[in-house]
Amino acid sequence: MSIYNKLTQLNITLPPVSIPAAAYVPFVQTGNLVFLSGHIAKQDGKPWVGQLGKNMTTEEGKAAARAIAIDLMGTLHAAVGDLNRVKRIVKLMSLVNSTGDFTEQHLVTNGASELMGEVFGVKGAHARSAFGVAQIPMGACVEIELIAELESAS
Repeated sequence: MSIYNKLTQLNITLPPVSIPAAAYVPFVQTGNLVFLSGHIAKQDGKPWVGQLGKNMTTEEGKAAARAIAIDLMGTLHAAVGDLNRVKRIVKLMSLVNSTGDFTEQHLVTNGASELMGEVFGVKGAHARSAFGVAQIPMGACVEIELIAELESAS
């Protein structure tokens, strides 16, 4: 099944690439690898502000991470032109804006990881890191970056 058919089945519309908030580009390709810059959680087009363990639950954080995964797929589509060219989602790195005693960063990040698996199947299984941090730009609750491998051009 095409990646786009799967997205339609999940009722997901890919957003356009967000304009970077500072001096960087949204993605870089080198060889068959595409590196996507960190994407912050957004709600209604604005930064999804909050801190896990203070004013956000793990489930809310997981929903934010899922929303980021959709944004990441939109950027990946813009970078490569066709998501069916993705050979593998290689790695996600997640930063979770959390209190010092919050320890469920891995569960928050599952929101993105699970969606990558749903959309890409076995190609969506990836290595991952999930960190708790004191703050994220614009007060966002979660930020995630992605590395993907593309099929060799034929």
